[in-house]
Amino acid sequence: MNKEMIALASGRQIEVFTEGTPSPSALFFHHGTPGSALTWEEWLPEVAAVGGFAIAYSRAGYGLSERHEGRTVIANSDDVAEIVEHFGVRSFVSLGWSGGGPHCIADTTLPESLAAISIAGVAPFDAPGLDFLAGMGEENHVEFGAAIEGPAAIQAWMEKYSGGSAKVTGPELIEALGGLIGDADKRSLTPDVAESVASKFRYALTKGYFGWMDDDLAFVEPWGFDITSITKPVELWQGDEDFMVPHEHAKWLAARIPSSQLKFVPGEGHISLGMHQRTSIIESALGYLKGAGK
Repeated sequence: MNKEMIALASGRQIEVFTEGTPSPSALFFHHGTPGSALTWEEWLPEVAAVGGFAIAYSRAGYGLSERHEGRTVIANSDDVAEIVEHFGVRSFVSLGWSGGGPHCIADTTLPESLAAISIAGVAPFDAPGLDFLAGMGEENHVEFGAAIEGPAAIQAWMEKYSGGSAKVTGPELIEALGGLIGDADKRSLTPDVAESVASKFRYALTKGYFGWMDDDLAFVEPWGFDITSITKPVELWQGDEDFMVPHEHAKWLAARIPSSQLKFVPGEGHISLGMHQRTSIIESALGYLKGAGK
């Protein structure tokens, strides 16, 4: 992958990885929480191998990207707009995993967006008729409880708990994730895979926990746009053994985004879903570019 630091109009530097021949059309990848562009190191080469151009970035505060304090879900799309403009991209499909789900859906507000694919992505915290935390591991209840209390509380939580993720090793990963993963994800975390995932957590927190903290604060606030007015295609991929983002989130989104399709995959967890469905998801994303004649 090719790495580049891009200076945004705000003066912030943001970390971007690309793969494939630059093109006016692209797939654009949003990582989870916590995470970084390296989340997609197995995905980008697969896109390039079939002739596509892929872009992944580290959201503000993650990896080497500089923090954007107070950012919201919709505000993040301003960074996306600058990144795609930097590469001369005129049409793109956004893909987002977990905490990247809301951010990829927000990209449908950009004129260059053709579609969005959310992979085990969360619904809005204030979603009417949805208990956001129901079915999640206890760890998420504690973390989001702190975020609801405000910046001081979630920062105190980060100072106490984020250090484990910043130093976690492969052999420690399953225990570290605790109740957030079930049997499907545990089976997927072979020693090699576990070390790869752990290394990505460590890299995500290179500059500290502020990207993670800012994500949590953004998730307990309104996203900043009306999902019921989305007209571009939105795919919602979800497994039923997910204890980080239970499948009720995808069902809630599917019922309210008029242009959405729910891609429900029984037997998959939060981590295993992307591992086992990667090729199918990429093919679907590229199909929107082909359908637009790009």
